[in-house]
Amino acid sequence: MSTSDKIYTTLCVLFSVLIVIGNLIYQKFVSLPLFSFHTFELSVGAMVYPLTFQLTDLITEFYGKEKANFCVRLGVSMSLFVAFIIAGMDQLEATSWSKITNDTFHNVFGSYNVAFIGSMIACYVSQAFDIFIYLGIRKWTGSKWLWLRNNGSTAISLLIDTSVVICIMTLFGVLPMERMGTLIANSYLFKLFFTVCSTPLFYTGFWIIRRLLATPSLQPFRRGSNDDNRQDAAA
Repeated sequence: MSTSDKIYTTLCVLFSVLIVIGNLIYQKFVSLPLFSFHTFELSVGAMVYPLTFQLTDLITEFYGKEKANFCVRLGVSMSLFVAFIIAGMDQLEATSWSKITNDTFHNVFGSYNVAFIGSMIACYVSQAFDIFIYLGIRKWTGSKWLWLRNNGSTAISLLIDTSVVICIMTLFGVLPMERMGTLIANSYLFKLFFTVCSTPLFYTGFWIIRRLLATPSLQPFRRGSNDDNRQDAAA
């Protein structure tokens, strides 16, 4: 297994893990004060989700569109598999001595299917936009302004993702209708703030992967190149 394959596999695994975790923990909502300026009210799942865009941006940068889209499809498939297992476990009766009762388990995971539907639709659509916008900015800027294609594509994609998932969960009654606008605004602003603050993390990942792949320089994708060719994708 080549170094390139190991890096790509690791990025895909991390992406899938973050997607699954975000769907599992979304029902807990917290207040996060930003010093004395603003207090965010958002799902704890939204706290880790922006990292998925950092991962797909890295894959897009070094491996191209096709492999980035495959990573997204893999994450959606893993989430579907987990949702199927949880739905089955929710139908089983707990023993009399089980510390987790049927009601407790159902209260935590009973709405998982609705969250899963909204999350997966939002994930697939927003990640597709992110990859498309990232490559568009990359074609325009070439090797310059790495921060722009990372933050620019993610900022637009996060707005799409946040709006879609919260609207779906509100329509299904998982979230209160009167909180929809506030939750969209708070969740998006936090994700955007987190993304900007994690720009050094993206640069660190970019530098590490570039060193591991021993890529001497960064060149724009050549027209008609094969995304599966590492030299073309990482060049």
